[in-house]
Amino acid sequence: MMLPQNRFKRALKDGRQQIGLWNSMPGSLVAEVLATCGFDWVVIDTEHSVTDIPDTLAMMQAIAPYRTQAVVRPASNDVVLIKRILDLGAQTLLIPYVQTADEARAAVAAMRYAPRGIRGVAGLTRASVFGQVAGYHQRAEEELCLIVQVETAEALARIPEIAAVDGVDALFIGPADLAASMGHVGNLRHPEVVEAIEAGVRAIVAAGKPAGILTLDPDFAQTCIAWGTTFTAVGMDVALLAQSARALSARFRAE
Repeated sequence: MMLPQNRFKRALKDGRQQIGLWNSMPGSLVAEVLATCGFDWVVIDTEHSVTDIPDTLAMMQAIAPYRTQAVVRPASNDVVLIKRILDLGAQTLLIPYVQTADEARAAVAAMRYAPRGIRGVAGLTRASVFGQVAGYHQRAEEELCLIVQVETAEALARIPEIAAVDGVDALFIGPADLAASMGHVGNLRHPEVVEAIEAGVRAIVAAGKPAGILTLDPDFAQTCIAWGTTFTAVGMDVALLAQSARALSARFRAE
């Protein structure tokens, strides 16, 4: 059996814009609904949600039949969490709060088997189709995609050195934590924050790596694409549900 291809990784290498959505509500049904909506990628978020390892498996299984690609965000840059999620068959990981090149190298090591890394070896995992992918342990990293999040002003200043780490495939700007680190917590559209985001995107592109971001503002998403983002998340399941429910409630309350 062949090693499953990572279409999302290939799209980033080709420079094709990938429009994504955040999935923070646990459960396979929600994930499957989102996978049918035409997005290129959906983030299964285990950092800022109650979603955990068993949920992640079911959600990846629900997304798998569709063209949408699953991207999993572990709760932290932790070798054990990364190992478990990779063994479940995740091919693209979004690692939160990477501050330095050394932290990026640690994430890379967690993604790779020895001698190039420290990922623990297991034979019969979903990732290897339960041992049926020939040479899985020798070739796994070919189809793995590592995205690191730069989420503070300090991390943005280190973009060139973080991007230069072998094994880092893309960098993602986290606007909320960036705003907080700059003294503008909750104010993602503060001019200083917007200026920093633009500079960060341009620095990532200048370093030769794909740049990504999440924003719930469609106009700002278009602005980020114009600056150079290649993978752009434009919504979140909880926000979409709340907005639609409030609008429906307001319509009938008004009447």
